[in-house]
Parts: sequence; structure tokens; C-alpha cells
Amino acid sequence: MNNINSYISENRERFLNELIELLKIPSISADSAYKNDVLKTAEFVAESLTKAGCDTVEICKTEGYPIVYGEKIIDPNLPTVLVYGHYDVQPPDPLELWDSPPFEPVIKKTELHPEGAIYARGSCDDKGQMYMHVKALEFMTSTNQLPCNVKFMIEGEEEVGSVSLSTFVKENQEKLSNDVILISDTGMIAKDIPSITTGLRGLSYVEVEVTGPNRDLHSGLYGGAVANPINVLTKMIASLHDENNHITIPGFYDNVEELSAEERAEMAKAPFSLEEYKKALDIDAVYGEEGYSTNERNSIRPTLDVNGIWGGYTGEGAKTVIASKAYAKISMRLVPNQDWENITQLFKTHFESIAPDGVTVKVTPHHGGQGYVTPIDNIGYQAASKAYEQTFGKTPIPQRSGGSIPIVALFEEELKSKTILMGFGLNSDAIHSPNEHYGVFNYFKGIETIPYFFKHFTELSK
Repeated sequence: MNNINSYISENRERFLNELIELLKIPSISADSAYKNDVLKTAEFVAESLTKAGCDTVEICKTEGYPIVYGEKIIDPNLPTVLVYGHYDVQPPDPLELWDSPPFEPVIKKTELHPEGAIYARGSCDDKGQMYMHVKALEFMTSTNQLPCNVKFMIEGEEEVGSVSLSTFVKENQEKLSNDVILISDTGMIAKDIPSITTGLRGLSYVEVEVTGPNRDLHSGLYGGAVANPINVLTKMIASLHDENNHITIPGFYDNVEELSAEERAEMAKAPFSLEEYKKALDIDAVYGEEGYSTNERNSIRPTLDVNGIWGGYTGEGAKTVIASKAYAKISMRLVPNQDWENITQLFKTHFESIAPDGVTVKVTPHHGGQGYVTPIDNIGYQAASKAYEQTFGKTPIPQRSGGSIPIVALFEEELKSKTILMGFGLNSDAIHSPNEHYGVFNYFKGIETIPYFFKHFTELSK
């Protein structure tokens, strides 16, 4: 790719300012109060794709938030790359833990990011990484170096389970036809250690409700005589793991993929400091399933975690009540071969079965998705590896991620193409947390690397 670094250098401030404007819009898909902001963000993305060189751009309506579609077809006989990303973001709560307002982006220099990092909700997940592809397209079209066809599908519901995307994909298979799907919504090992994500965990997300008496009760008059839903719920949750942190739901591990000793040994070659890991999280010990390393626990093993729990009185001061109801939100990260719908049903059956007398239990499934593994012997992976080699000067390490992008398995099922996960984020970017940020270096390195993927994929497809 000729002159890519000089193009980035000449447009550096504009590229940053455009991303900052995008990050200012609070596109929180989980909260209906932000509906207009989510729709405004879709318009921003559509306009950006037009300016970047797409010949066709549409804001496609769905039952939920729209999907922004764009394309530039230069020759039907050439390969087509479908770029997927999302423009919605997680809620920023708790706001008091942010050092700067989540939708007022600022660039701060840190020890890890001497060039600066952009602090804002969505900076890494996924606006910053999605926007790299828009700017990479701009470079390729403005310098007449786009080597193949490109399509964009940018959705606004990823953070709430991609509710409308499945229908959209199934109804638009010809529009979305492609030779490979490219996503930047993952990370790499370090700024100087590139990696390609080759596996994702699946997800099952549920909400549970435990109901006891028909109203809140005085804890002095009724305490010890009726079941306390909060006490019961915490006991039920605690029973979901045994003393080895093994999940106790019957059948939960039946289809879990067991990696060979050789594969685990290859994984262990990735640079990792347990002491630095603990220091970054301000913890004195790690925790998890017996018999597995930290990196294995958060990538190739399934998990069950409580994401929120509430009930009773939580305001200032004291109110001595036994709550009528208690609630929790629970996520299960799944590995390939675990079917998320089956796991959801196993959870529901088990959780209802362990409820003691005196309470009733309701389990409400929210959303989920399958796990995914990308083989490293296909030309998409090889093209990505060559791209990283050119811009980082070293071969990227294949690694499995603990995160979930449920729609990746859907893409392969419906569109019959492989997905390549070229992420440029870092574990320290605090996605989904207060003070989310994205390194300026990482942002521009992505813009530099992505065009090389197009180049090598086109060459390898001949």
C-alpha cells in the first residue's frame, strides 16, 4: 500500500476529531431514553461511509435499531470483504467512577499510551475499532488502491444481543454475499505483540426472580418465620459452583470441547505475567476452575457469573424489611459445541429445582449465541497474518478470546463464509467499565494495517 503512513500523518487530526465527534453521541441501546441518540449515530455512520467512498449507503430499518449498510463494488469478479461492526455502546454506569464524563471524550497520556488514549464510552468497543475500517476505506478509495469489493454492515443492537440482526442477515443473503467477513471488536496481546483472535465463547444470559411473601415484611415481626427471598437467592447462587469452582448444573459440561495437551501448550507460549495481571486489577490472588491456568479459564473454559443482584431496601440509612422479591442477572460464557439454548434450558430446569419451599422462582432468558473457532489454515487468516507482519514487523500469535460475539456463528451458518477477527484493543482498555479508553497508537495502527488485509486477501484469492 503506497503512501499509507503519509496519508495517515496528513489526516491525523481530522481522523481523531471525527472519532471524537462520534464518541460524543450517547448511543446506549439498552436504554430507550437514548433512542434518538442511537438513531443519530446511525446517521453519522452512514454519512461517514458515503464520504469514505461507498457508492451505495442505506440506513436499513429493523424491528429495533437500524443497520447501516454500505458497499463499493469495483468488479463483480473480484473478491468481496464484508466488514461488520456496531455503533451502539454499553451504559456508562457507575458514573461516579469515571475520571471524565463518558460522552465528553478526552485524550490523556499514560505510561502505556505515551501517544495518548481516547477516554470515552465506546472508544474501543466498538466505535473506535469500527471507525478504523471507515478511514481505511477512505485511504484506499482516495488513493485508488482498493483491490477488491467491500461491503459494510454496522448494527445498533450488539450490546443488547443483536436482536434484529439475525432476521436482517437471513432476509438479505444476496445483498450480504461475500468471500470473507472482517471484524475489529476484539483485542491483541500487547502494543508490540500482535495477535489474531481465533476463537470466541458463546453466551447465555438470564434473569432470575425469587418471590416469597406477597409484600415486604417487618423483619422483626416476621424474621425467622418466613423465607427471605434475598437469603434464598444468595444460597441458590452460591450452590451453582462447587469447592473447585466447577459449575454444578447437571449436563453443563457434556459437550465442552477439551483441548489437547499440545494445543494448551501452544496457548501457554503467549506472553503473560500473572503478577502484572494481578497488579492491573489490584487483586492479591486469581480465582477460578481448578486445574486450569488464568488464560485458559478466561478463554477455553465455560463460566457462570452473577452480573447484578438486588432486592429489598438499598437506600440511605436503615429500613428493616424482608423483601417480597429478589433478583439477579446471570451470564454464562460458553465454549464451542455448547449450544446456548440447551444451556439456558439446563440452567432454568436446575435453578427451579433447587428452590426451597416458601418461595417461587422465575427464570427469564434474555439473549445468547454460539461460540466460534476460526481455522488458521484459511486464506482469510493468512491474509490477516501477512498484514500484521507488514505493519508490526512480526508474525501475530493466534489466541482464543473469552468474549462473545454471538453473531459470528450466525454469519457462517447463513452466509457460508469465515470470519476474521482483527482486533486492536488491549485488555487494559476497560471496555464495559468506567474509564474505557482506546490508544491513539492502536487506532492509527488499525487504519494502517487493514488495507494490507484487503491487498493480501485479494492476492491469495487468485
